[in-house]
Amino acid sequence: MTPVEPKPASSVVLIRPARNPVVSGEPLEVYLIRRNVTMRFLGGYYAFPGGTLEPGDLAPESLARCTGLPAAAAERLLESTDGIAALAFWVTAVRELFEETGVLLAADAAGDPLDVSAPSVTSHLGRCLELLSASRPLGEILATQGWFLDLRSLRYLSHFITPSSSPIRFSARFFLALLPEGQEPRLFPEETSEGFWIGPWEGYRRFAAGEMAMAEPAEYTLGYLAQFDSFAAVWDSHADGQHKFHGILDRIEFYGEGYDWATATWKSDKPPWRM
Repeated sequence: MTPVEPKPASSVVLIRPARNPVVSGEPLEVYLIRRNVTMRFLGGYYAFPGGTLEPGDLAPESLARCTGLPAAAAERLLESTDGIAALAFWVTAVRELFEETGVLLAADAAGDPLDVSAPSVTSHLGRCLELLSASRPLGEILATQGWFLDLRSLRYLSHFITPSSSPIRFSARFFLALLPEGQEPRLFPEETSEGFWIGPWEGYRRFAAGEMAMAEPAEYTLGYLAQFDSFAAVWDSHADGQHKFHGILDRIEFYGEGYDWATATWKSDKPPWRM
């Protein structure tokens, strides 16, 4: 049977410094969601916010409304996009994060991050979500407020393609994202039943113990992030824009140390910095 053509998609690994590192023993936290059990694709699985690239993400008004990453630089970072403008994957990442968590990576005309403590900004954010639900392009929506998609808060992480045996397939680009100051993710029950912050090693441990079902992108991402000894090290290590691991055509490739390919697990029961 001919494999289904994978749809282009983006996912966002939202990160923040650990709120209580002494207790958790971890320097950072990631935001995980649990997909509703009724969903056709990975229903009930724990994952990162994300979804399919939509026509509005490719709209000229959306691409032109980006700041912090020139289109030419985006093209250099993504090796192959099957003719799709590379910058559109960043637009999809910002839109999906906003739709699924209410967190908006945006800046004003001066290039400053949005001040969500301002009542006018808060009310406009609600209106923007309403317009997104009506399938308006995100760039067009933000233009009405004089806002821009702030791509400075995103760094490219990895690329995964759903195995060819799957009846539903995606070619998904994963991005790290800094939690904007003053914003907190919210739960939108239309697609997700849970949303919470967790240390990456604790998340990986729960997966390995069979407590949380995950597909490879979430599993590998958590295990990978657990190897870092500080929040700054995570962010700084991805300043080059190069992906560190990817799952392409039913195989995983990882560019670094710490993974045991024979057992498909990280080499120790604790990250090296916790030994």
